[in-house]
Amino acid sequence: MMTDWNTRTKLVHAGSRRSQYNEVSEAIFLTQGFVYDSAEAAEARFLEAGPDEFIYARYGNPTVKMFEERIAALEGAEDAFATASGMAAVSGALISMLRAGDHVVSARALFGSCLYVLEEVLTRFGVEVTFVDGTDLEAWRAAVREDTKLVFFETMANPTLDVVDVKAVAEIAHAKGAKVVADNVFATPVYSKAIALGADVVVYSATKHIDGQGRTLGGVILGSREFIRKTVEPYMKHTGGSMSPFTAWVMLKGMETMALRVRAQAETALAMAEALQGHGKLDRVIYPGHGSHPQHELVKRDMGAGGTVISLNVKGGQAAAFRFLNALEIVLISNNLGDAKSIATHPATTTHQRLSDEQKDVLGITPGLVRLSVGIEDTDDLIADVMQALEAV
Repeated sequence: MMTDWNTRTKLVHAGSRRSQYNEVSEAIFLTQGFVYDSAEAAEARFLEAGPDEFIYARYGNPTVKMFEERIAALEGAEDAFATASGMAAVSGALISMLRAGDHVVSARALFGSCLYVLEEVLTRFGVEVTFVDGTDLEAWRAAVREDTKLVFFETMANPTLDVVDVKAVAEIAHAKGAKVVADNVFATPVYSKAIALGADVVVYSATKHIDGQGRTLGGVILGSREFIRKTVEPYMKHTGGSMSPFTAWVMLKGMETMALRVRAQAETALAMAEALQGHGKLDRVIYPGHGSHPQHELVKRDMGAGGTVISLNVKGGQAAAFRFLNALEIVLISNNLGDAKSIATHPATTTHQRLSDEQKDVLGITPGLVRLSVGIEDTDDLIADVMQALEAV
């Protein structure tokens, strides 16, 4: 029955399980371990745990299981494994699949920590990594080889908001036998269709829109049941990157309002992008949901909305961008995104500061680039705040 529910119903009810007390709000099972009726029962569970049987919180927990089942139902995935952070999800999905000698093809436009995992960690252990322009299908075709193990990309790149054609890249990868791993944070779980479009594995930083209220770190890996339980789970439970029960409960509560928040944020982001087009203090307004974006038609086809983030290229470089940031009154200066509060970030000096100037130039991370994550504040108030801050430039 759950598969017939629409998004908002799944976000409230999918995966629910109740104790003998029949509580309305999901229970938090704050326990690190579980008791067995006998030594024989303990032995049997370690050999093979049933769907509602648990061993140790690092392996699984009833509250965590509710979160995993709810996000899997929303995403259209067979299963999920909840992690301690978004980067635990990215690194866990990649490392659990790879070994020395494997080849990976990745989009070049990535969050700084994702680049670190690919450039520094994987290569340190003998994995070959080839980077391409994620929007260039010919580059993908040229780079994916017969021995390519997987391809990796952000469906919408951080912070330049380039959009990858998931369906086309998946067809290229699958033709060579490679798996497709998609980081779907900017697309959001509300507008996501990555698995339906051909992604084998989807990862999220649940810190963003899923919690979406600045409270806790978390992540999740989604895919086939065989992949999650036979590849991801053994790696994650032995290396310790699993989600805590309290965090899972916070995520469950966040999911109840996620669709309402994200849709309101996307509507405001589009209104802001329209209001800022042609502003004299800006070189460019980047928003995938606006007709000016080069992949706008792809966004309409695959997502239906442009997400919750806008990037602005402020004329005058870093000094001008800093004047803009410092003049904001409602929008906060921070480095998160997907939050109920609007947040502005200067990627060149924060999230992507470890990159060389040459790398920043290739990715389009200019000194004047500001990433603006739109919150749920009043649309007119946010537009007015950005407009008055631009006057300080």
